This record gives sequence, C-alpha cells and structure tokens, in this order.
Amino acid sequence: MAQSPRTDVIVVGSISVDVTTFSERVPERGETIVGDEFSLMLGGKGGNQAIAAGRAGAPAHMVGCVGDDLFRDIVWSGLAEAGVDTEFVREVAGVGTGVAHIRVDAAGENDIVMVPRANGELNEADIDRAFDAVGSRCAVMLTQLETPLVLTQYAVDRAKRAGVTVLLDPAPAHVLDDGLWASIDFVTPNETEARLLTGIEVTDREKAIAAGRWFTDRGTGCALITLAGDGAVAVTADDAVFFEPIRVDVVDTTAAGDAFAGCLAASLAAGLTRDDAIRRAMAAGALAVTKAGAAPSIPSKEEVDALLARG
Repeated sequence: MAQSPRTDVIVVGSISVDVTTFSERVPERGETIVGDEFSLMLGGKGGNQAIAAGRAGAPAHMVGCVGDDLFRDIVWSGLAEAGVDTEFVREVAGVGTGVAHIRVDAAGENDIVMVPRANGELNEADIDRAFDAVGSRCAVMLTQLETPLVLTQYAVDRAKRAGVTVLLDPAPAHVLDDGLWASIDFVTPNETEARLLTGIEVTDREKAIAAGRWFTDRGTGCALITLAGDGAVAVTADDAVFFEPIRVDVVDTTAAGDAFAGCLAASLAAGLTRDDAIRRAMAAGALAVTKAGAAPSIPSKEEVDALLARG
C-alpha cells in the first residue's frame, strides 16, 4: 500500500492570552496616559503560528500548555476557529494560562512583556505524545523560543528522527548550542534577532546575507532574514536570494512574524518550492500588519491568494 503524503504541520510552542492596549504613544516610565482601545484574545508565538498555518490551509496540530483559569476558553475557541487540532494542548491544574502584555502606538509599533506561566509546564511527554500520534503525517514542525530551551532541542530531535522538516522562529532570541543549527532546515530571524544571535548588525542586504551565512556555516539549511518593510533575504550554502517587500499601510506589527512563519510552514508542507513558499509567507506577513491585534490580523489562504494576484 502506498504511503500517504505528508501534509500536516505540527507547532510546538507557547500559548498565551494577549492583553493589548492601543494608544497614540506608549507612556514614559512613571507616566499614565489615556489609551484608545483594548483587546483580550489568543496569542503566544506558538498559538499565533498554529492559527497562521491553519488559516493558510494546512492541517495544523498545536502542542503546548494552558492553565485552568478563565483564559483557557479564549485559547480553545481561538484555535478551534482556525481549524487547529488541540488534542495535544494540555491543561495544567493550579497554573495560570500564559499572558502577554502588548502596547501598540499610533505608528503600529509595539512592545511586549510575555509571562510564560503554564508554558513552563510543557514537557518531553507532551512532545512525544504528539509525534507518536501524528508525526508520520507531518511534513513540517514549527517551533520558537518562548518555551524552555531544552524542549526546543528535544522537539527538533524528535522531528529529525521522524523525517520532518524543521522550521525555527528564533524569538525571543537566545544563545543556543551551536550543535542545534545543523538540525534546522529553515530559520527565520528578523534584523534584531539576527544581530543578537550572530553579532552582525543587519543594516542592509549585504549584512543580512552575512548574517545568513553565520547560520549556514553552522549547518542550517536556509537562513531567511526578514527585513521588515525592506523585504527578506534567503541564504543557503549555495545561493542568496532577495525578495522584494510588499508595500502596505501599517496599522499594527504584532504577529506579522508569526503570520509569516505559519504561512511558510503551511506552504512548505503543501509542497511549494522554497521561493514560492517565501512569497506566500511575505504576503501573509504584509496582510497581518494592516489590521490591529495578533490572532485577528492573521490572514486566510484566500486573502493571501488575492494579494499575490494583484502583483
């Protein structure tokens, strides 16, 4: 009997509830200001990326932890709305769901304080349970750095043993064991994360390529350095390809990177070429900044199709 093709995406990572305020500017230390709007919704880099993969059309499975507080219902409903499988999301008794406090100013720029809470309870057994059940169906595993770093290594090892493509969004940036990079097929740092990880100040395209080479020199398959409104550079051991930005009006940059990573994972899982997958991911990231909030701003497959069709 022929083996079924792998099409699924497994996301191992953080889940939180985003407490977001919108104001003309963010307050200075010790200052109180009056804001314009407030939202409370599903977030966390893992949660957002699972939603992005699901909305991009992939069968997506979330692996993570939530607390037993009222916030858990926001998580369940948010993931379900995007069609994400929550079988491997574990509820932890006596611990609160992760929370991210986000402040967004009138220019769409944000700052974030993330409190892990239940995310710190994720363990190897959670990852094993997911890979044992759906690993053979998964084409891509997507993970980040908002959960304990030892579990990032463990998830990467499980994915490699299962023959799954590994996509790492290295945020928030941490120094990682050099040996990890050879197990990463795609890494997607932005300019700041690239600087923190490589020590190279990414100020232009050539510096981005140099930062990308830092990863590929350590064995990473493809380093995709995102340059916000200036596009992206994909660097491998053999080439470096620049991708032009998609110009849009910026409302809120929160979750743009998550929309990018989730759509990239879904596109790779669907069998698209590297370059076509990157173009779709860039369209998803561009659309995300045109709306306020994190999860609500993540576009659907149809919205990405429409933007790309405009040329």
